[in-house]
Amino acid sequence: MNAPKRLILVDGSSFLYRAYHALPPLTSPQGLATNAVYGVSNMLKKMLGDYPDAHFAVVFDAPGNNFRHDLYEHYKAHRPPMPDDLRCQIEPLHRMVKAMGLPLIIEAGIEADDVLGCLARKAEKEGFDIIISTGDKDMAQLVNEHISLENTMNNVRMGVQGVIEKFGVRPDQIVDYLALIGDTVDNIPGVPKVGPKTAAKWLEQYGTLDNLVAHAAEITGKIGENLRASLDQLPLSKQLATIKCEVELPYEIGELTRKPIDPAELRPLLSEFGFTTWLKALGSEAAAPPATAPEAFAGKTEYETVLTEEQFERWLEKLEKAELFAFDTETTSLDYSKARIVGVSFAVEPGQAAYVPLAHDYPGAPEQLDKARVLERLRPLLENPRKAKLGQNIKYDLHVLANEGIGLQGIAHDTMLESYVYNSTATRHNMDDLAKKYLDVDTIRYEDIAGKGAKQLSFEEIPIEQAAPYAAEDADITLRLHRKLCPQLAEHDALYRLYSEIEMPLVSVLARIERNGVAIDTGMLAQQSLELASQIVSLEQHAHELAGHSFNLGSPKQIQEILYDRLQLPVLKKTPKGLPSTDESVLQELAADYPLPRLILEHRGLSKLKSTYTDRLPEQIDPKTGRIHTSYHQAVAATGRLSSSDPNLQNIPIRNGEGRKIRQAFIAPRGFKLLAADYSQIELRIMAHLSDDAGLLRAFGDGVDVHTATAAEVFGVAPEMVTHDLRRSAKAINFGLIYGMSSFGLAQQLGVPRGRAQSYIDLYFERYPGVKAYMDSIRALAREQGYVETLFGRRLYLPDINSRNASQRQYAERTAINAPMQGTAADIIKRAMIAVDRWLTEERADAKMIMQVHDELVFEVAEDQLDDCRAKIESIMSYAADLKVPLLVDIGVGDNWDEAH
Repeated sequence: MNAPKRLILVDGSSFLYRAYHALPPLTSPQGLATNAVYGVSNMLKKMLGDYPDAHFAVVFDAPGNNFRHDLYEHYKAHRPPMPDDLRCQIEPLHRMVKAMGLPLIIEAGIEADDVLGCLARKAEKEGFDIIISTGDKDMAQLVNEHISLENTMNNVRMGVQGVIEKFGVRPDQIVDYLALIGDTVDNIPGVPKVGPKTAAKWLEQYGTLDNLVAHAAEITGKIGENLRASLDQLPLSKQLATIKCEVELPYEIGELTRKPIDPAELRPLLSEFGFTTWLKALGSEAAAPPATAPEAFAGKTEYETVLTEEQFERWLEKLEKAELFAFDTETTSLDYSKARIVGVSFAVEPGQAAYVPLAHDYPGAPEQLDKARVLERLRPLLENPRKAKLGQNIKYDLHVLANEGIGLQGIAHDTMLESYVYNSTATRHNMDDLAKKYLDVDTIRYEDIAGKGAKQLSFEEIPIEQAAPYAAEDADITLRLHRKLCPQLAEHDALYRLYSEIEMPLVSVLARIERNGVAIDTGMLAQQSLELASQIVSLEQHAHELAGHSFNLGSPKQIQEILYDRLQLPVLKKTPKGLPSTDESVLQELAADYPLPRLILEHRGLSKLKSTYTDRLPEQIDPKTGRIHTSYHQAVAATGRLSSSDPNLQNIPIRNGEGRKIRQAFIAPRGFKLLAADYSQIELRIMAHLSDDAGLLRAFGDGVDVHTATAAEVFGVAPEMVTHDLRRSAKAINFGLIYGMSSFGLAQQLGVPRGRAQSYIDLYFERYPGVKAYMDSIRALAREQGYVETLFGRRLYLPDINSRNASQRQYAERTAINAPMQGTAADIIKRAMIAVDRWLTEERADAKMIMQVHDELVFEVAEDQLDDCRAKIESIMSYAADLKVPLLVDIGVGDNWDEAH
């Protein structure tokens, strides 16, 4: 029996974008961008190898408009312009397709989707089985028993059942499905707040869009109102989403055949683009396309310990030829400011890695290559911005190399950040956990080779025969994780842009801030420690008097006995072991009515300030710089916020005098001032943007104080009659509600009965109905799709949003409301940091960014440049995002952080 005729249709436009985003910024020997050309060419080689006897065609969009633009002037209007370094690759890629012997189809005035649809239907009539290689969900409408989709980015083939499993609808329902959900990329309007699950549910119930429209009156709630309000535009949305398969094209399917590769035509292109591996493979057998890579990794590893010059030179040559290589350092310390290199590891292909030991020092250690010479030989490679490098938490390696006098450039990818952006809550983002989750690999743990506890060895003390597999595996796993995670990120354009345009550029910015450090006044901190010690003793004495005898205020067990056994205070919450709880939330609730819990909380707060800051900060001064250097963490807070440690700058309180005193110890050197730039009420402004509430938009647009405006609205008084207490209450309502605060929580904060607090909330939502509508809709959307997004596409997954456990579900719902605002605020300040850092670097201003805390950036600025820097920093931060309300930046200047803030 003859094998079926097969036609492979490649959606070149789809893969052009996806290859561009999936690969690091590669360049030709002439410095021209080549990553998209490289990615698509390799995909085509793979398909030619997989289907050697098939007919082929590669289809690209033609420049200019098509009939959909005539139907709807806003079609694709929101798409950003194509990046210059992608646009310049289109013509070279077309040349490469032709040189590979493949038919190239570009039809003016006809979108690539329609060309693919026409060719597929025509080939089906002629008895072909058709595989469309694409990442475009719209193409699912073409799928039937003879037409399937294949995504070479993740090697997934999708037939009829695959469409049903992925979308929840049949292929013949895909157009109706797309009309309902819309398409933000192509700017096709859908029904507001209707996501994939709702669309699939409706189509399962009603069968077709026409039948759903006929029964629109049956759909209840806000979602039903949205459907009925969208009835007039749904036919247009459906027409825009429908692939036209009736266009006459001047091609016969039998003509769509690949021609033998002409080495004379292909070789100059490979040389021009710098594709050296393919160029070497192109020989007398060129008619058969070369394999894209060595054999697929199948679990076998080849790790080499580099102890000779010959080995090192061989690996150096591999690194110089590699388009991308994974790199890792093994060091003497986890503290980046103290760490020195013990060895370095590399990987260029999965399963193949090397470790170069340089400073292992233990009895019987073998002779190792000279550290200074090896690092000097690596310097041109590591400092070359055009040579793409990959790491796991690569900011640490950047610091370590800087300690050795090497300025790492060409940082292309970080697997920690790939995982974090892809799903911040799925796992912790260290290498061991990532390897287990995404590769199902149990890695060698540091404890396995170094031991535990007080007897744990430092890396230079570990025998090389044990250290080498561990170190080489780090580089190998990093490369394998990247090949797994980066294509998954590239499936989502917004996520990949977030990763490539915000998180990755931020790595170098944070490293500079960390190395800048900040000066502190140790004498002032010593005096504050003495004052805090005196207050702590006084609180202890008062607490002992209230309790009737002395006890340890730091002992939960003794506090439990005093509060519940001796004083018989009400038990509000129990521990998992069934004992009365003494955690902070319980004590805060008890403190509203009882003095001893209030004293215990105050004692805890002052003790923490003393131990964490006034006592500890002087010990954290780097003796080389005379400054403290915090560590910023990008992959900890699920919402995208930065965190910091050693010291934790985010937790210094600003609402009490003691916290402000600590900030007074952060000082400017002679001839400089500290400049603090703080986004004003940024989360409320984001709420105004997201909710589109007319009252909030008006208040921010008119530049009035939003808390005063809210007080006037909620309490029914003229703005000029708003008192300090009314404004304070309005502020608690404004911020409390965006954090999901209940009437009980608001009552506690304001010190009013719960019924009155509820009436405040009711009045607030009555005056700001858009806020209530947004909260309801975002909760519903979160329940439907399982995640929420920021304005820049960052996702926060909410696994408990549909939990049967009420407390877990309610917490997830509060998070669904707050995360888009908090996450968007985080994205905005990160964008601002990148832009300000670029300006500081380009202008070589006598100023540097030294801290980021919440919505605030702190700078050290030369006194004679204050005016220029103040104006520029305010301007850059104000335009870090385009919201429906202005972004307001409060700027202060002083000799210390408290004065500036």
